[in-house]
Amino acid sequence: MGRNNYNTERSGGKVDRLLRVNELIKRELAGLLERDPVPGLSGVLVSITEVNCSVDLRNAGVYVSIFGAKGHSVEEQVLKHLAKCRPDWQHKLAVTLGFKRTPVLSFELDGRQAAGDRVLELLRETEAEMQDQPGEKEL
Repeated sequence: MGRNNYNTERSGGKVDRLLRVNELIKRELAGLLERDPVPGLSGVLVSITEVNCSVDLRNAGVYVSIFGAKGHSVEEQVLKHLAKCRPDWQHKLAVTLGFKRTPVLSFELDGRQAAGDRVLELLRETEAEMQDQPGEKEL
C-alpha cells in the first residue's frame, strides 16, 4: 500500500478512517465490476487490487490487475470500459456509501503482478543456468 502520496498523519485517526474508506470503495467497486463486466472478454479476470483516496476524499486512484490478458489491446479495452462506467459507478458509490463527498475515480493498471512475474521468470532462468553449469558450488 505504498502508493498513497498524500499527507496522512496519524492525528485523530485520519489514517484509520482513510483505510476504511479505501476498503469500502474497493469492495463496492469490485461488486460493480462483477455486475458490469468488460464485454467481449471471455477468460479475462479484472480485479480491483487497491484504492487510494486523497485525505479530502476528492480523488481516488483505483488500481486494477488483469489476469489472462494477452497484449496491450486487452488492457486498453479494459481501461476504456472502466472510464466509460466511471460516472455511473461514482453515482452508485455516492448513493450506496452516503459520503458527503464522493471521490473522482481514476483507473490505472497495477504493475505489481507483472513485476512479480518478471522476478519469478528471472529466478527460474538463473536456476536453470546454475543447473547447466556442472562442477560449480552453490552459494
